[in-house]
Amino acid sequence: MINKKNPPISGGKAVVECLKANNVKYVFGLIGSATMELFDALYDEQSIKFIDVRDERTGAHMADAYARASGNHGVMIAGQNGPGATNLVTGVAQAKAAFSPLLSIAGAIATEHQGKDAFQEVDQQKLFEPITKKTFSIEETKNIAVDLNEAMRLAKNGKWGPVHVNIPRDVLSGNESFKSFVFKNKIEDKQIDNNDLEKIIALIKEAEKPIIICGAGIKNSNSQKEVISLSKHLNIPLVSSAGHGDVIPFDCNLYAGQMGPRGNKIASQLVNNADLIIAIGTRLGFNSTFYSYDNISKSAKIVQIDIDPIALGRYFPIELGINNDAKKFLENLLNLLSLKKLKYNNSVWVNSFINERNNYYKKRDSEADVGSETIQPSGLFKELRDIMPKNSSVTLDAGTLCLQATDQFNFAESKSLFTPLDFGLVGFSFAAGLGVKLAKPNSPVFSLMGDGGFGMTVSELSTAVQHNINTITIVMNNKSWGAEKAYQRDYYKKRYIGADISSPPFHKLAELYGAKGYHITQLKDFKNAVSDALVCNMPSVINVEVDPKALYSFRKDSFKHREQ
Repeated sequence: MINKKNPPISGGKAVVECLKANNVKYVFGLIGSATMELFDALYDEQSIKFIDVRDERTGAHMADAYARASGNHGVMIAGQNGPGATNLVTGVAQAKAAFSPLLSIAGAIATEHQGKDAFQEVDQQKLFEPITKKTFSIEETKNIAVDLNEAMRLAKNGKWGPVHVNIPRDVLSGNESFKSFVFKNKIEDKQIDNNDLEKIIALIKEAEKPIIICGAGIKNSNSQKEVISLSKHLNIPLVSSAGHGDVIPFDCNLYAGQMGPRGNKIASQLVNNADLIIAIGTRLGFNSTFYSYDNISKSAKIVQIDIDPIALGRYFPIELGINNDAKKFLENLLNLLSLKKLKYNNSVWVNSFINERNNYYKKRDSEADVGSETIQPSGLFKELRDIMPKNSSVTLDAGTLCLQATDQFNFAESKSLFTPLDFGLVGFSFAAGLGVKLAKPNSPVFSLMGDGGFGMTVSELSTAVQHNINTITIVMNNKSWGAEKAYQRDYYKKRYIGADISSPPFHKLAELYGAKGYHITQLKDFKNAVSDALVCNMPSVINVEVDPKALYSFRKDSFKHREQ
């Protein structure tokens, strides 16, 4: 008997209804035969815009960056089982390293063919388990609503992270009645012990050189105002963990910028010299510390607050750990502090830092090389700093030039900087910029990358043109895999192999795709190109010929065995 109140629908339709019920606005995907029921259901859904991509990897980067920029789920569908799913792997692994709430969905072979070496068969469950918070294989059509909602809940519950869902073609084509497509879960409200807060206040009273390290947990919990209030109330400098230079507005007087080997020396000096470190929403992970006391004070007492219990004291011993949401912690601590009158011993520490910071940024501008015949990275970054609108967002790749750019821009608002973080992925930036632009349509988006990384992902220009996603991609073209060439130069006696690459003229290639292309060989022409790109209402590629000798070896720690 047909249930008239809840008539049977296909599994594909049920997936779309679940996405709709969870307020998904964009779905990135590449169609395939295994998921035709799902895509056919998307055809009729007016509330969800489908962004068809050219490669599953880059589609995952778009969804990852969209999720980080919007705070909502980023959804990527690989329509083909087997190759479609395996192409997702790099993008999903990238999202895991960035703690991004990506929901990836892949079609799978029919249930009756599993384990029989069927066409395009691969064990997708085992493939994705190591690179996700959880991987689901939905076994029956009737389980779609429950399993998909649980997947979406997990992606944003606690520490964010990607969740992958495999759906066999027979599950998508099956029909079932569903009473509901979204399920509200009770979130357990974990209390913060007032005794722990009192201990923190006692540590602050004793400290003469305290700092606050702000991580992604500050951004994801939207607690920038609270951490700035805490910093001002206690007169404590703020630094950000690596890759999160946008966590605090640049014009905040107590903000030093990014710490660590790839940050700036002022923030790094603060972390190295502190006697008390309050780490909020950060693991104190690899890119920030290299897990070495070369990059963090060995004598400092560490208070660590993180929503992930595994993060507490994982890499460095801590005085006190609090497993909770950053915003809740900050609100509780501020409330308690408002009842107390404290005297601080850190004015010399703070005044010295502010003076050094101001001199550092003046020096950054004055020493930028804007006059060389060949374009230097420092000059390029200064020109971009000067012209970039205040509400801009920036995406970066890995590689020697983008690593040099890590602490070069002045962010006015949170969620404006997007990098591969600890995955160190080349080929991320351009695709990520498209996702950021969809999440922040009123923000100019600048995607910086080398010629190698852009060559990997250039086909997504057709996605940008087709959907009018108008980002500005700056290709810093040094005709090499720059990071590796730097290591071969500095540690392997210039025995170059595989380091030099040739590419088509990317500005002309952009025009063939229907985008706007610019070719810059002299720095004096760069500002005009950016100004035009900002108003041309087209995806733009600025192909900048950068000095091929402007290379820098970042991972000196990895090549100590080669030093003579």
